[in-house]
Amino acid sequence: MRTSVILLITLFTSLTLSAQDFAGQWHGVLKVQGTQLRVVFNVTASDTVYSATMDSPDQGVNGIPVTKTTLDNAIVKFEITNAQIEYNGELKDHEIIGTFKQGGLEFPMNLSRSAIEKEIQRRPQEPKEPFPYHSENIVFKNEADNITLAGTFTYPKEGSNFPAVILISGSGAQDRNSEIMNHKPFLVISDYLTKNGIAVLRVDDRGIGESKGNHNETGLDGFVSDTKSAVNYLKSRNEVDGLKIGLIGHSLGGLIAPIVASESTDVSFMVLLAAPGIRGDKLMLLQKEMIERKMGISEAELALSQKNMKGAYDIILNSNGYKEELQTNLKNYFTKVFGVLLPESEIDALSQQLTIPWLTDFIKFDPNTSLSKTKCAVLALNGTNDFQIPAQVNLSAIEKILKENGNNDIETFQLEGLNHLFQESETGLPNEYATIEETFSPKVLKIMSDWILSRTN
Repeated sequence: MRTSVILLITLFTSLTLSAQDFAGQWHGVLKVQGTQLRVVFNVTASDTVYSATMDSPDQGVNGIPVTKTTLDNAIVKFEITNAQIEYNGELKDHEIIGTFKQGGLEFPMNLSRSAIEKEIQRRPQEPKEPFPYHSENIVFKNEADNITLAGTFTYPKEGSNFPAVILISGSGAQDRNSEIMNHKPFLVISDYLTKNGIAVLRVDDRGIGESKGNHNETGLDGFVSDTKSAVNYLKSRNEVDGLKIGLIGHSLGGLIAPIVASESTDVSFMVLLAAPGIRGDKLMLLQKEMIERKMGISEAELALSQKNMKGAYDIILNSNGYKEELQTNLKNYFTKVFGVLLPESEIDALSQQLTIPWLTDFIKFDPNTSLSKTKCAVLALNGTNDFQIPAQVNLSAIEKILKENGNNDIETFQLEGLNHLFQESETGLPNEYATIEETFSPKVLKIMSDWILSRTN
C-alpha cells in the first residue's frame, strides 16, 4: 500500500511539472519559401487546462486566439480554426519538436523557451554605401493617372550625357530594389551598370514604398503608363542622353517593356530578362506543369491539374471585363471542380486572386501584340533552370515574332544553370531562391552592360 502511494505522488508531481513546463512563451521561426516569420505561442495553465494566444511579430499581429490548446503525454497541439492553422509537436527537454500546418501545407518548426533570432542570410553581392557614384532618391508624377511615383536615380560621378535605363519589376508588388527573399536584384543590377557608365532609374511599384496608388487595383495599362512617366522623367535629367534611353524588364516587366517600346519613339533599346513570349494563360499552364513535374507529381495528377486550371483560364479569356461577375463565375467553377476538397475560404481567395486586374490582363495578353510593333534593338536572356518562364519556348517565340516583323536587331542568350532570378542554381525551383547566396549572375551583368554600351557608344 505504501508503494502505491509513492507511485501516485510521483505521478501527480510529474503532471504538475509538465503543466509548469508547458505554460509560458514558446518561440519559433517559420520558414516558408525563403521567408522567415517569427511565431510566439503564449500558453497559460489552470491545473491541466490550457489556453493560448499566438503572436506573429514580423507581421505586426499579436494576441491571435488559439481555438484549442492541448498537452497529452508530452504531445502538444495548437489549433486556430478560422485561419486553418494547426501545430503538432512533442515536448522534449524544454523544447517542442513539431510541424506547423496551414491550408494543407506543412513546415517543420521547433519551439523553444528563448526568443529565436532569424538566420542572417548572406548576400555578398549587395552593395553598401558610400557608393562611388551619385545616388538620388527622387519623386516624379504620372500625369495621366495623377499619382506620384518614387525611386532612386543613380549616375556616374564623372562625365555627362549618359545612356540610361529604367528597371521594370516582375509580377507582384515590388519595391525599387525588387526585393525578394532578402535578395535585392535591382540594387545589384543598378550598382553594376552605374559603375560601368550607365545611369539607372529604379522605382517603387504603385502602392509600395513611397509610391502612391494601389497595385492590386491596377491593370497592365497602368504599369505601362508608369513606365512612360519614368521615361519622361529621364528625358528631363541633364545627365541623360535623351536619345539613349532603354528599358530592362524582368518577368512581367519583360511584358511591359515591349508595350512601352512599341508605343514610344523615346525607347532606343530594350533588355528582356526572362520575358514572356507566349500568351499568359498558356505560359501559366506550362509553368505549372514544369514545376509540378520537377516536384515529382504523377502524370495523372498533372493532367487533372492542367485540366482544372485551363477551365478557369478559359472563363477569364471569355470574360466581359466585369470583375464581380468574373469572380462569381470562377467561384462557381472552383466549387464544382474541387467540391469539399477545398474549404470555401480557399475557393474565395483563389477566385479573388485571379480577378486582380493586372493578373487578368496578363492571362489574356499575347506578347505578339507589342513585340510585332517593336523596332528598337533587343537583348533577350533566360536561364535553362527557369521553370516560371521556361527559356526555350519563350526566347524562340520572342525572336520569331521580332524577325517576322522586320526587326533583326535582336540577340538571345540561353544561360546554362540559371533560374528565374538569374542565380546559379541546382534545381531551379522557387523554394531554392532564398538558399542561394548569389543574387544575380555576374555573367549576365557583364552581358547586359557590354551590350548596352555597344548600342550607345
